[in-house]
Amino acid sequence: MDEISCNLLIIGAGPGGYTCAIRAGQLGIDTIVIEAEKPGGTCLNVGCIPSKALIHAAGEYETIARAAEGKSAFGIFTEKPTLDFARTVAWKDSIVRRLNGGVAGLLKRAGVRFVAGRARFRDGKMVEVETPSGPQLVHAEAVVIATGSKPIELPSLPFGGRVISSTEALALIEVPKRLVVVGGGYIGLELGTAFAKLGAAVTVVESEPRILPQYDGDLSGPVARHLRVLGVAVLTGAKAKALAADGTALATETADGGQTTLEADKILVTVGRKPATTGFGLDLLDLDMDGPSIRIDDGCRTSMRGVFAIGDVTGEPMLAHRAMAQGEIVAEIIAGRRRAWDRISIPAICFTDPEIVTVGLSPSEASSEAFEIKTDLFPFKANGRALTLDREDGFIRTVARADNHLLLGIQAVGAGIAELSAAFSLALEMGARLEDIAMTIHAHPTQSEAFHEAALKSLGHAIHI
Repeated sequence: MDEISCNLLIIGAGPGGYTCAIRAGQLGIDTIVIEAEKPGGTCLNVGCIPSKALIHAAGEYETIARAAEGKSAFGIFTEKPTLDFARTVAWKDSIVRRLNGGVAGLLKRAGVRFVAGRARFRDGKMVEVETPSGPQLVHAEAVVIATGSKPIELPSLPFGGRVISSTEALALIEVPKRLVVVGGGYIGLELGTAFAKLGAAVTVVESEPRILPQYDGDLSGPVARHLRVLGVAVLTGAKAKALAADGTALATETADGGQTTLEADKILVTVGRKPATTGFGLDLLDLDMDGPSIRIDDGCRTSMRGVFAIGDVTGEPMLAHRAMAQGEIVAEIIAGRRRAWDRISIPAICFTDPEIVTVGLSPSEASSEAFEIKTDLFPFKANGRALTLDREDGFIRTVARADNHLLLGIQAVGAGIAELSAAFSLALEMGARLEDIAMTIHAHPTQSEAFHEAALKSLGHAIHI
């Protein structure tokens, strides 16, 4: 069996793994990254990127379809559009291929060696890789576990046939006529909304009293209202039980304890994701765990010397940008630099329609931490740019300490609001106060003015409301 060695071995070339590898290469560290699939991991191949491509295509199709139905607010009329979904899928896949090639090129430019295959630990310094050309041993001074996460499977609804995960949903070659989404969280609603816009009859089954239970009701409200506009049926307080006897429908228990059957061509199960900690010999290392995830310190070190872990495998929040930030930190620590995880905020975005952005603490979270707070929001119905977009449902909200006005959190819901996430995060990372936002000139007409006005409102002198 061939044996190669390196200073740093990374298992997994998702956002965290490839970022760590590229930064390590830039710092002159001899690095090998192992990946069983294509570079980019879940996010690039079957998650963030293809889903956002599908969401955008669906939005474009819906705009034309509404115009054909005479529902355009802009006086635009057209013939009923037709959808060549195969071309939509081909466009989506071309973006993924382009980014795959980009990641591979960046790894090569940084001097990182890429080994295609499945890794399995022999011990904390040695990994065996099943490559297409046969097994290979890799010995490393330091190891980074970046194996990501995988969809949670319900025992009563195992994946296969009509029951699919988000991975299979993004690989569909035709739009299902009837789609049942089990789980009203961000993944289910992002994909459910997209397929509804493309013409599917969508039903969402959520066990909690409302959709998007991880967000407060003010944020999820505009999303729920737009789902009704799209004709999406939402069953809250309901439980998906099992496939009906003929396998063509989902047996469901409703909120009042009754039973109903939902006919479905596809049943998309999106009840969450779990750390990918099996199948690569992790049990041989006997690492300390936090439930299903690997326990790490503020430098992403595990309980075993020389073994690090980053990204989804370390638990929530399972976000690509968190993994990428951790990857940079680990590479620099291994290079001898002093680094630690000291992030004030990690933005989270739900790409529903409208979009949701949260950064830092919500009002309830801030109050629970014994802060006396000032919180106010500015609605988009009073924002000129939102009105010109014909998308006035939503708002931007600030949460600040009452004593010194230090910003603790920012939340927003609105069309295209994801692009303001960096401004929100920067404000928290820089220790901005309400006065800083209020004294910053925000361009007119833009939706960002709602951020300015929310801060002014908390200070007692909003201008436009």
